[in-house]
Amino acid sequence: MRGFFCRIMTMLSGIHFLLTYKCTFECDHCFLYCSPRSRGTFTIDQVQQVLDEAREIGTVDWIYFEGGEPLLFFNLLQESIRRASEAGFRVGIVSNAYPSTSPDDAELWLRPLAEAGLSFINVSNDVYHFGDARENPATIAVEAAQRLGIDIEPIRIEPPCVVQTEASAEGRGQPVTGGDVIFRGRAADLLTGGLPLKSHENFTECPFEDLKNPSRVHVDAFGHVQVCQGISIGNLWETPLSELMANYRAEQHPVCGPLLRGGPSALAAETGTESDPAYVSECHMCYSLRKSLIGRYPRYLAPAQVYGLSD
Repeated sequence: MRGFFCRIMTMLSGIHFLLTYKCTFECDHCFLYCSPRSRGTFTIDQVQQVLDEAREIGTVDWIYFEGGEPLLFFNLLQESIRRASEAGFRVGIVSNAYPSTSPDDAELWLRPLAEAGLSFINVSNDVYHFGDARENPATIAVEAAQRLGIDIEPIRIEPPCVVQTEASAEGRGQPVTGGDVIFRGRAADLLTGGLPLKSHENFTECPFEDLKNPSRVHVDAFGHVQVCQGISIGNLWETPLSELMANYRAEQHPVCGPLLRGGPSALAAETGTESDPAYVSECHMCYSLRKSLIGRYPRYLAPAQVYGLSD
């Protein structure tokens, strides 16, 4: 058994529950195409099953509960935090803090989660969630959390913009894309218009994810184990998570393999998929290709939710 799990021990340190795909917002930059209409929410029994697998793996340190918006299912979230904490994990959440209409209201949800064992909060606070409002639920939650001694940090995503680089000796600088948006999910479909493009031949690596030795995975209520949003390595309701991780060989995965060998350009070449001449970024090209390949690899390019499609 020790030999079976030794490979996992060099890999997985975090499991991120996509507790629900349902959200109070429908942000243009969302990786996961979440909205108030989205389906797919864990039950407490499913949460427990994954926590049991996390303990079996033996190297997982952090458990995160995200969405969507996990506070929409507060009782489920509170009990999930309690069970994860009692199992010995450090526990974090990612939230837009929408119930925080006042400092006292923020404490109404922060205090019981802290008492359940919450270690850390990332709170979304940017123009996609609250516009230019200087005081909003996120800022109120930060103030209340600090008063309670809860570790909290904001997530601020700057919208994409065109930035002119410094002029070279040959003349004008080249326009590049600024901002923090990563062009996956809804962002790839809605936010790339008018941005500078680069030839598809430039995109020869995956700059954001360690597909070969992932240190964390995202899991959802449908059972998909995602090494990047929309790239699944299997279904944990069919095969235990510990077994999926132990047997994962990125080079043999029909999507991860080409990405490791040469980024999105290799994915297009090895799958015989026609690509556009140019894209904004590696993620833009990768996501666009993957979306066109869903029919060929439905088990590996999942869930459909992440691609703006229905299951």
